[in-house]
Amino acid sequence: MEYRRVGRWGLHVSAVSLGSWLTYGGGTEVDTAIKCVHRAFDLGVNTFDTANEYQNGQAEVVLGSALRDLPRDDYLVATKVCLPTGTGPLNRGLSRKHIHAQVDHSLTRLGLDHIDLYQCHRFDPDAPVEETARAMNDLVTSGKILYWGVSEWSADQLEHVVSTCRDRHWAEPISNQPQYSALWRSAEERVLPVCRQLGLGVLAWSPLAMGVLTGKYRPGADAPSGSRGAGGDAWFLDRYLKPGVLEAVQEFRALAEDAGLTAAQLALAWCLDRPGVSSVIVGATALEQLEENLSVVDLQPDRELLDKADDALAEAASTLSVQT
Repeated sequence: MEYRRVGRWGLHVSAVSLGSWLTYGGGTEVDTAIKCVHRAFDLGVNTFDTANEYQNGQAEVVLGSALRDLPRDDYLVATKVCLPTGTGPLNRGLSRKHIHAQVDHSLTRLGLDHIDLYQCHRFDPDAPVEETARAMNDLVTSGKILYWGVSEWSADQLEHVVSTCRDRHWAEPISNQPQYSALWRSAEERVLPVCRQLGLGVLAWSPLAMGVLTGKYRPGADAPSGSRGAGGDAWFLDRYLKPGVLEAVQEFRALAEDAGLTAAQLALAWCLDRPGVSSVIVGATALEQLEENLSVVDLQPDRELLDKADDALAEAASTLSVQT
């Protein structure tokens, strides 16, 4: 496994991290989830990503159970706060009240005495950045969290929060977690350059574009049985089901197969090759899927192949771009 620094900070994360969105605590059997976590750890994964609202907290419960028998010094747990955990106004957002309540709930569900990376799941326009940043600083000072970061914050929001923390000598966020893949490149315009400028690491989520970059969704064909596109989460794929996108993915898939790779491996290699990316977060519901994704760290696609892969998807990606 390859390990990379998180931006300018001393923390090192595995190039591939294991996430639990839409999987653990939900449609994946607990025993399978535990086996995937243990196998990932055995193969060198040291970073496990989850969130307090995934499957109503059950993702944290399952992840905590899976990690219980592993050496605590050898892995990082990243979880999140912001999205609704209930119906009331105090059950969401980045107020000091919600942050302090939710960190304790997450610690209990995970069975841990500290969280390695606590992330603001989204930006909260109703909470002053100063309030959120001070709450995070207090959690670092208390030892409940070691580092904090954000997810899906815009370039302007990143600049504001880092400036606020530096002016007040508070603990700064060390990372941003944007959606980023060869098909979803909106972060490239401003977010990724600002992350590099500020010294933030980038933990890319959905590097396989909700599974579209595996090539399993064919133009004009029904979604494969058992896939996300064939289930209750199919609406996540709507943005990719546009004229030209799936056709471009099939060209991308052919390039990968001609090089002896799977489309998923080439998609992850492409993402890891981008400047500033510390880790890509993958999901896994089966050991075979996990091992295929993790094998990317042992592959070294040449520059010509990566450039061809980039070209194959560039036009399709431009139709999906949303600048932030």
